[in-house]
Amino acid sequence: MKITDIKTFMMQGGRRNWVFCKIETDEGIHGWGEGTLERGEEAVVSGIKALSTRLIDRDPTEIEKNWQIMYRHGFWRGGVVMGSAMAAIDIALWDITGKVYNQPIYKLMGGAVRDRVRAYTHAADLRGGQDAVDQGFSALKTGGWINDQTSFYEKDAVESLREKIKGLRSSLGPDIDIMIDNHGRSRPSLANRQINAIEEFNVLFFEEPVPPDNIEALQQIRNASHNIDIATGERLFFRWGYRELLHRRLVDVIQPDVAHTGGISEIRRIASMAEIEYIKFAPHNPNGPIATAASLQVCANVPNFLILETARDMPWHDKVQTSPLAITDGYFELPTSPGLGTDLDESIIKMRPYTPNKEHYVGSWNAEDNSPADV
Repeated sequence: MKITDIKTFMMQGGRRNWVFCKIETDEGIHGWGEGTLERGEEAVVSGIKALSTRLIDRDPTEIEKNWQIMYRHGFWRGGVVMGSAMAAIDIALWDITGKVYNQPIYKLMGGAVRDRVRAYTHAADLRGGQDAVDQGFSALKTGGWINDQTSFYEKDAVESLREKIKGLRSSLGPDIDIMIDNHGRSRPSLANRQINAIEEFNVLFFEEPVPPDNIEALQQIRNASHNIDIATGERLFFRWGYRELLHRRLVDVIQPDVAHTGGISEIRRIASMAEIEYIKFAPHNPNGPIATAASLQVCANVPNFLILETARDMPWHDKVQTSPLAITDGYFELPTSPGLGTDLDESIIKMRPYTPNKEHYVGSWNAEDNSPADV
């Protein structure tokens, strides 16, 4: 079997544009991958096209060798753009290989260690939290800032977050897991004050308390000895980007994204690195259906898995799939079909052409003096 073509597609999925690739073979078996990168879609498409020149005529089931060729033979390594391009191709290679051997991908990785995969969705406010619970979810994530505010002002950050989480906990009760995503918007001292303010509400984890650029800032969070688990990792790439974070045990939960960090092959290795440090694995995944399917396959297999993110505010998620992934009572059911367990309808993709993200994705935040701040 040989790869004959690697095609790219961009689809407007709602709040994001999704980037897909389709690998075709000389035996008629195809595989789908995803490398969605908000505001960087066209760059990823170019990356996929550049990588494809190294893989045409190669055996798609030689996944590891193909991964190494993509990573090593271009000289320049790392970064979110090429990490996303590699991810799209790697996922598609796994999809093909599962179809060749007539098995779900998690079977090829040694089989499932759980019967179903717990998921969480997003809730901007109390109403969104109740909607999530009504849909069957027992876990949700909310932002660490005031809703509908156009800027993230430090003077509001602590008390507004406390009131928000207090309201969610009071309304939803003690059995719903609440997570907080701070998007790396705070300095370490401010993040510590935010965490202190909500410790009593039994939060599952506090995500990206500080920006990802400086690992010593996370040390300042860790030194504060909070009683809340700290999570980060969506903006780290490949296993080398996680080495110091994991070795120093600076967080309790890591959140690599299968669509950004080199695909199924690499995210599985990162999860194993975390396992030996007793750190939980909760993949970042506000992405489209193929990234979700790929994440699901890995989560079925990984021993230190905690919970999987899913964005249920985009109806095209299910509409573009020929066999939508099933969620029951807040858990993904494990697919039994070969490969990823789902396929895409190209006619639906064509109905939703790429549109600039500025109309569909939150833009930059500014400080009170209108200077640019972290998104």
